[in-house]
Amino acid sequence: MGKGYMGKVLWVDLAKRVWHEEVVQEGLIQQYMTGYGLAARLLFDRMPAGVDPLGPDNILGFAAGLLTGTAALFSGRYTVVGKSPQTGGWGDSSSGGSFAPEIKKCGYDAIFFTGRASSPVYLLIDGKDISLQDAAEVWGQDAIATDEALVAATGIKRLKVAAIGTAGENLCRMAGVVNDRGRIAARSGLGAVMGSKNLKAVALRGKGRVEVADAKALKALNRPFNTFIKTEGMVYPENIRMKTTMDVAGTMAWRLRFFPRDDSLGWRSVLKRYGTIGVTAMSAINGDSPVKNWAGAGYRDFPLKEAHKISDEKALARQLKKYGCISCSLKCGGEFELSGGAHSNGRTHKPEYETTGMFGANLLIDDLDAIVLANDRCNAHGLDTISVGAVIAFAFEAWEKGIIGPEQTGGLELKWGDKDVMLTLIEQIASRKGIGDLLAEGVMRAAEKLGQGADEFAVHAGGAELPAHDPRYDPGFAVAYAAEPTPGRHSITSFKNSELTEVDVRFDGRRSLFTLKGKRYDKRGKGRELQLCSNLTQVANGAGLCIFGMHMGAPMPVFGYLNAVTGWDWSDEQWLAAGHRVQNIRHAFNLREGITIEQTRCTPRAVGRPPLESGPNGGITIDDEAMIRDYYEEWGWEYPSGQPRREMLEALEQTDLLQHFYDA
Repeated sequence: MGKGYMGKVLWVDLAKRVWHEEVVQEGLIQQYMTGYGLAARLLFDRMPAGVDPLGPDNILGFAAGLLTGTAALFSGRYTVVGKSPQTGGWGDSSSGGSFAPEIKKCGYDAIFFTGRASSPVYLLIDGKDISLQDAAEVWGQDAIATDEALVAATGIKRLKVAAIGTAGENLCRMAGVVNDRGRIAARSGLGAVMGSKNLKAVALRGKGRVEVADAKALKALNRPFNTFIKTEGMVYPENIRMKTTMDVAGTMAWRLRFFPRDDSLGWRSVLKRYGTIGVTAMSAINGDSPVKNWAGAGYRDFPLKEAHKISDEKALARQLKKYGCISCSLKCGGEFELSGGAHSNGRTHKPEYETTGMFGANLLIDDLDAIVLANDRCNAHGLDTISVGAVIAFAFEAWEKGIIGPEQTGGLELKWGDKDVMLTLIEQIASRKGIGDLLAEGVMRAAEKLGQGADEFAVHAGGAELPAHDPRYDPGFAVAYAAEPTPGRHSITSFKNSELTEVDVRFDGRRSLFTLKGKRYDKRGKGRELQLCSNLTQVANGAGLCIFGMHMGAPMPVFGYLNAVTGWDWSDEQWLAAGHRVQNIRHAFNLREGITIEQTRCTPRAVGRPPLESGPNGGITIDDEAMIRDYYEEWGWEYPSGQPRREMLEALEQTDLLQHFYDA
């Protein structure tokens, strides 16, 4: 038997208030790893098609990765899984912080919940003691207050809590699961699934340990990688203001005839100094950020003088201290002072770029205090800031076009750049009060209910609101948003992700320094690069690795880590085959639900139909159909049906899936 995994999962029946352990055979783990790979396989096998995502038959899971709980760097993430109430298909969302290792320290690779409790409960595991506790006292409280209350009520030191806030209780389709009082598994709407089950929290205090096959080899891999992370690079030394460098890069990127490579060395330096918030201004000006609900251009609507108010040095001046997730030496997180917040310590988490992008350029808001407070309230309520920023921008445009009026908003005027309206709408969405009840459904369903052409500016992919990365800037996102089993996901593949993970270096032994713009938008031959990046990411997600660790490029010893921990001594190709199986089972889940590429394709505005008239993305229309066809080909899926090819399934030893797609 290999090491690194526990070989057991826990099943909790909330309706009957009973639970049992299930042994997971090594062969299944070798096929699908752990993390969301194993979880997807189990949910595919145990949950029939057509289940209501907010009904008792949906299965909700919390899964740790194959490297979680070991000394491998960047291995501190867990994934929440289930059928998504946003898309009606496969849903997953990961989070960092310090919660993930507790799953394995409690003796499990994953914990699954079935049924619906008759009244609010939370799962408590303290060592080997398992119980379902009454959650009536914390039902109605936000996620941060719930965390504090459960620690106090149990008296368990170092208790780790993952909870929903009011948004999950109210079944907002953009609700997530919050741990570490502000880290959040935000996407796919799985906090609403948790709320539908009357499950307020999962509280864990593990006392076991995760065994590894070769601790010396793991330590030897960590040493040079850690040195690489901590060493300042020649390109971005500390004595040069990165802000100036990024301003020049952002401005020139759309004026030149080529795209400079997204450099892992530079990204490492930005993350170390600022965190992801550091690229807010650069992304607003170079075309990466959506502006004014994807219809504007940063240079005109949100220029650098405004963007810098919520980015880089302005943000750094607010930071009280840095922090990192467990097993991380990069430490891109930070604590900010919070004015007007509800926390006794007056501190909150530093917003990420996705938050400043969606609440900043997308809403034309340049007030850092307001965005910090918006981020804090979303974390407390358990709301996905990407989806919330998107649906508020949609509402602003609907107001501008006269589709939403004062009779629907209670007299609230939904005007671009209004920070107070943004904060009010966040509260209404979380509570489903007023116009918030409509917006809590997300842009796709809100547009359907409003009619009057609202679908033309409802930007999403299959019901999932798009993140703050514009496919017209990086056409790889047009593929990822549409063709990945979790639509609208920015953390799987794109040209940016491919360059940062150094797919070309890892698999082809080459490195391109720039890409001509004509080639960047050429629809031909892009599938392999995007597929390799996604395949590598499937392995990383199954291992519980952070994407920013992968963004350190080729120095990230992902396959070496896995071999040292498990003792399997696999080739890179064997690990990639496991990643391919993980992708196939997630994809098969959607196919069985009847979800097609036509349903998950990006809505036209996001891919330049019609094209913007000016700016960095002016005149650009993405041929997403041709690129997705190429991507499907690389995975071994037919286009447009998505049906997996028989020979591919046979080569990967997934022949049990044949019965779902082929006649006997």
